[in-house]
Amino acid sequence: MSADPKKSVSTGKAIEQAFEKALDPFAAVIRKATQPHAAAPAATPATPGKPGLKVSPLAVPFPTIPPVGGVEITTARAGFYKHERDDLVVFRFARGTTCAGVFTRHRVGSAPVDWCKRQLDAPGGGLDVRALVVNAGCANAFTGKAGADAARRTASEVAKRFGCRQRDVMLASTGVIGVLLDDRKIAVKLGEVETKLDGDTPHTEQWAAAGLGIMTTDTFPKGSYAEARIDGVKVRIAGIAKGSGMIAPDMATMLAFIVTDASIHPNVLRAMLGLHVRTTFNSVTVDGDTSTNDTCLLFATGASGAPRIGRLGDRRLKEFSAALDKVMLDLAHQLVRDGEGATKFVRVTVDGAASPASARKLAKSIADSPLVKTAIAGEDANWGRVVMAVGKTEEPVDRDHLAIRFGPNVAAVDGAVSPTYDEAKMSAYMKNSEIEISVDVGSGRASATVWTCDLTKGYIEINGDYRS
Repeated sequence: MSADPKKSVSTGKAIEQAFEKALDPFAAVIRKATQPHAAAPAATPATPGKPGLKVSPLAVPFPTIPPVGGVEITTARAGFYKHERDDLVVFRFARGTTCAGVFTRHRVGSAPVDWCKRQLDAPGGGLDVRALVVNAGCANAFTGKAGADAARRTASEVAKRFGCRQRDVMLASTGVIGVLLDDRKIAVKLGEVETKLDGDTPHTEQWAAAGLGIMTTDTFPKGSYAEARIDGVKVRIAGIAKGSGMIAPDMATMLAFIVTDASIHPNVLRAMLGLHVRTTFNSVTVDGDTSTNDTCLLFATGASGAPRIGRLGDRRLKEFSAALDKVMLDLAHQLVRDGEGATKFVRVTVDGAASPASARKLAKSIADSPLVKTAIAGEDANWGRVVMAVGKTEEPVDRDHLAIRFGPNVAAVDGAVSPTYDEAKMSAYMKNSEIEISVDVGSGRASATVWTCDLTKGYIEINGDYRS
């Protein structure tokens, strides 16, 4: 989740900038946003994140994910929830798997976030990651030294089982803040986990179960898959994510785990995450609040047989980079589609801004505005609230050239209501499940797009009894 503009997505800022520059010849391909999913009939998950929640009307089906070489996944019930559901997910990776991550910029980061950052930032970090352990139901955030010790003990127990070092085990948690992780619940399940990892569960089922296992107030599991070629060799990219509320990434309770069978050095993975996170996970918002636990980890197992990529700017990464961006944006969109209480998927685009940073700030101001979001929930094209959200930012705006559209309908132009404004057409458009708001602020040539959802009574109901 997020909010602090001064946060850093990860270490290695110079690497990210160098990589972005190197990829400039095909930046348009990389940054091209995929179209939002068409809303699909919702089916109740086999193991809902929280009993009683209705599946989002904007839900999309979990994709069929074929085997991704070098990774096995399983789930178990550790008992972090009172009701019966799997709440522990374990990934086991092949030797030599590389890893990079970006994390919450929240000033009160969780114990697992601290653990992963420390291991990945250490000399040689991310060169041979062997496991990822994720629990739902307990964030292990704001738990002090006891929380850090619980995280360390978890990594130690998993390392013993998998024959690796503690530093080669990544951790992630999600759930209630301020509750200490009972790591014994994880330790006693590791025998069962090992047996299941050595079993023959189809990979598609492994991914689907993992998507369910990390859910909290999510109403549907989120997954994505893409393929690309590196020097003519096909590589696969698969990922899952969770998040429904406390979503305003500047990396959100957002977790995302992406695995590829490509062979890529951690520095390159880190640079790619830094590049793509800006226009994907950092460009969605549900409620403007940032989580203590936001984590996005990218793993490369090398099992595809594709040549190893160890140099920034290697042009063989062009197709892979575009496919990774597609997976990340798809997952980010699904977070918005599952926004707590959401009934509308909203795309906000700002054009004519003085700078990219200004365009982004303006778009997020509109997307985060409770007044704009409640108007959308009520299917009211109250464009005056958009004017409010634009003006309050103190960003450069030419009032007399300001223009606002809702889909194809012009609401305002040249700083006043449009002479072609049609209330009936506007009202009809607002009944759609997917809405586009476009604003031209007339101050320059920069643009930005942010995705959000409406704000309904459902959001209040879900969060009013979150711990019950």
